[in-house]
Amino acid sequence: MTTQGKFALCVGLLLMGLTAAVLGRMQAFQKLGQPGLRLVAQNVYAEGGSVIGTNAISLPEKVLNFESKDMPISTNVVTWLPPDTTYSQRAYQDPDGFQALMNVVLMGTDRTSIHKPEYCLPAQGFAVQKSERRMISIQKPHPYDLPVVKMTTAKEMIMANGQKTQVSGLYVYWFVADQQITADHAERMRWMARDLITKGVLQRWAYVSCFAVCLPGQEDAAYARMEKLIAAAVPEFQLATGAMTVATRGSADGN
Repeated sequence: MTTQGKFALCVGLLLMGLTAAVLGRMQAFQKLGQPGLRLVAQNVYAEGGSVIGTNAISLPEKVLNFESKDMPISTNVVTWLPPDTTYSQRAYQDPDGFQALMNVVLMGTDRTSIHKPEYCLPAQGFAVQKSERRMISIQKPHPYDLPVVKMTTAKEMIMANGQKTQVSGLYVYWFVADQQITADHAERMRWMARDLITKGVLQRWAYVSCFAVCLPGQEDAAYARMEKLIAAAVPEFQLATGAMTVATRGSADGN
């Protein structure tokens, strides 16, 4: 090895050592932030009935004319995500049969609990056709606009009679931490790094989503119902809020 090569190797090893020391020091003084969601003492179950947690996010049992039931967490999800992840999942249904699934994943000390939403749907066979930024008007505890991403997807399903049919899936999501809300995964990562460096705080980010299936051509009507469900449910479990608005946007209130 040449002298220049040895020098470059030494510099590289020194930088690696310094980086490890800085990260170690940051971790030693790191504090865990408060969640931006309301937690309750409640058993959380995986498929099969095993208890995977004793705390849950307080998704409301009844919203508007929707009834709901707790849903177990997929075994694949439990196996894949870190053990200190907190979950909640409820299936909502209104009297005419429309259904929507609300899901929350809250990280603990391991930031890998939260991942890019674009990974979820293709893994379940849904092809993403369109992704849009939207605002949903929330009225409590004060009027504010909740930023969300609305993804329109499609999937071919086999019905009970054996026939194949095309369905659309609507997936709405956002991220929330202690008084921080965003629908941008990259922005969430930047804010998390900022708080770690400037405050020594690892924020407990949560990934909130709502999913519904409808027939092709019914996407707008299905989204309008999802929007009303989200607007009514969010004040019941989300502590973080946005800046107060004078005139709220969106169709959640029917305007």
